[in-house]
Amino acid sequence: MPEAPYAADETALLFIDPYNDFLSEGGKMWPLVKTVAEEVGLLANLRTIMAAVRRSGIQVFIVPHHRSEPGDFACWHHATPYQKQSAAVQVFARGEWGGEWRPEFAPQAGDVVVKEHWGSSGFANTDLDMQLKQHGIRRLVLIGLLANTCIETTAKFGVELGYHVTLVRDATAAFSQDRMHAAHELNGPTYAHAILTTMELLAQLPSRSLAD
Repeated sequence: MPEAPYAADETALLFIDPYNDFLSEGGKMWPLVKTVAEEVGLLANLRTIMAAVRRSGIQVFIVPHHRSEPGDFACWHHATPYQKQSAAVQVFARGEWGGEWRPEFAPQAGDVVVKEHWGSSGFANTDLDMQLKQHGIRRLVLIGLLANTCIETTAKFGVELGYHVTLVRDATAAFSQDRMHAAHELNGPTYAHAILTTMELLAQLPSRSLAD
């Protein structure tokens, strides 16, 4: 049987922004992603992937957005419109429920929690690249939110740094289907090495024996 392309010793799962505000009823951003999330079966697919990845021995990296605090961008010269909007409603507010992990996706022992990113890239001004290199990682599988912002920007940055990048089209969501279409049908094919469904990804993950 051929070896799975996502070898456990060189593959990382990047779970981007598993916050209550994105993934839980009552979250500030959930109403905006709910329609697409339910159409693609987001939560079920995230659960399935996380369970399979943990069974396979693939390293999990949690890649979190900055948790909002009052006055974050008060003195910034070039805060983006998205940053300003997020600050106005305190998305992922530090110390509040919305800025906590959705419990079933909270980091477990052995997971790496990366330093928080301020923009859309999980690499920019964080320790993600160093952590990946120290773990011997060459391949990245990205899941989480949002498909056309943090997932896309982090994935593109990863490609520029020399990583093999895989997108999982039904393990992410966006504010609309046209944004999902742009992320996976227009932009994704210009940089991603693979764009898979959850089931296609699972078929290529390694299995780990009970003795491992």
